Amino acid sequence: MSNDVIELDTAGEKVGLSPRHLGERFARSLARKDAAALKALMRSDVDFKALTPGKFWEAHEVDVVVDDIILGIWFEPERRITETLAVDEDIVGAVGAVGAVGAVGAVGDEGDVGGVGEVKRVGYRYRIARPDGEFILEQQAYYRTDGDRIEWLRIMCTGFLPIET
Repeated sequence: MSNDVIELDTAGEKVGLSPRHLGERFARSLARKDAAALKALMRSDVDFKALTPGKFWEAHEVDVVVDDIILGIWFEPERRITETLAVDEDIVGAVGAVGAVGAVGAVGDEGDVGGVGEVKRVGYRYRIARPDGEFILEQQAYYRTDGDRIEWLRIMCTGFLPIET
């Protein structure tokens, strides 16, 4: 599967994917390690929390999320994403929609998703090459948008799972 996502309009001009595809755009931009594209998908004040094996992450500035955490530590240069194995996304439920089917209630603490809106999920799985071998890594990202940008993002990661040769 290619890591490039290009959508063309009827005149052959490049266009972005619709907001309902923000999760896939996030996963594909990450696979390319495209910092500018990742930042363009998120609000500057994104509410970010993540869990990787052994560490909890939190930030509220897009530059910290992308440059320092995602591309600076998780997918630093020596960790090459060589293949996108899977990308899938769906809608988890409506936040704060009292009585709605599939509603996710606000929890009223630091984990509060607050407001009313849809929580969406994108799962992606990559093949990673590191100096110490080949690995599979999968992440599940839950997010909410303000229309065209991610304003709230939660990621859970499997860590690097060695590929048996």
